[in-house]
Amino acid sequence: MADKESFLHLARPLGPAPLGAQPSTAPLNVVVQPQAIFSILDHALRRPADQERVIGTLLGTRSEDGTEVEIRNCYAVPHTETAEQVEVDMDYQKQMLQLHLRANPREVLVGWYATSSDLNTFSALIQNFYGQQGDGTWPHPAVHLTVSTDPGQEIESRTYISAPIGVTAERAADSCLFIPVPHELKYGEAEKSGLELISSAKDREDRSQPIITDLEALERAITHVLEMLDRVSTYVNNVLDEEAEPSSALGQYLMNALSLAPKVDAQDIERDFNNHIQDVLVVSYLANTIRTQIDLSNRLATAALTLGTGDAITGDGEQQGGRGGDRQRGGRGGRGGGQGRQQRQQEA
Repeated sequence: MADKESFLHLARPLGPAPLGAQPSTAPLNVVVQPQAIFSILDHALRRPADQERVIGTLLGTRSEDGTEVEIRNCYAVPHTETAEQVEVDMDYQKQMLQLHLRANPREVLVGWYATSSDLNTFSALIQNFYGQQGDGTWPHPAVHLTVSTDPGQEIESRTYISAPIGVTAERAADSCLFIPVPHELKYGEAEKSGLELISSAKDREDRSQPIITDLEALERAITHVLEMLDRVSTYVNNVLDEEAEPSSALGQYLMNALSLAPKVDAQDIERDFNNHIQDVLVVSYLANTIRTQIDLSNRLATAALTLGTGDAITGDGEQQGGRGGDRQRGGRGGRGGGQGRQQRQQEA
């Protein structure tokens, strides 16, 4: 085989396909939720000083054909690693996996993570453990997520799957080839707001950020949109004035974005926005009124049980003592006096 034309073609191993279906050769796509990254970074910050990297288990969901993987949760796995050997607490991993799957039955084991971008024989050994039959991800390949936690540098994440290579039986356990697969960090609108709030704390000396109200969040969003519109307008004007280099890709993107905007007048948008604000204020006023009425009703009921009932009992006692108390005491005194006279007559 000539050196110039020689190459090595590797493909990820295919698991057994469902009955009546053809095995898929589509590439694997991985979606990572931000809460998993936060857990990994927290684990890295709490690691011992003499430990270079930490590892853990990844959990999430997988499509029926196994080509789409979403990493949602993770948990740390204790391990010790030296230059000669690596030890992983397998019993802890199995027990934690059973407990987590019992609490989250919709999630499955998808792979493992490490806070180092280095791939060595120890990484291959752990990868083969997570991809094995029984307690592993077999017949699907295990996903290996690496997150760099070097101080002063940006966080870089990569995802891999492994493929077996031709080695001897003695080296089969700690030998595999890591194949990079595409991945993306995906989050929703609620998570985006939380991430922006957390990231804004980096500009403060105390590294803290108070929670803003809904009106403040709306004001910041509108201000951000206005800034983006000003930036786009400045770029378009510079291109028209031949002061900036035009970009066909950016122009197509702007056209697609503008085509999605509804074709309505500014007055109609302002009227609809004001109507929506009024509706929100009415709903907020009604909710506060109902909350106040419920609170007032609870206070009145509590007062009736504590103060009102006690006063009623005391008042009845006073009335009975004022009206009939003397007669009752006089009657008992009369009966007592009659009994006294009978006793004296018997003694006489």
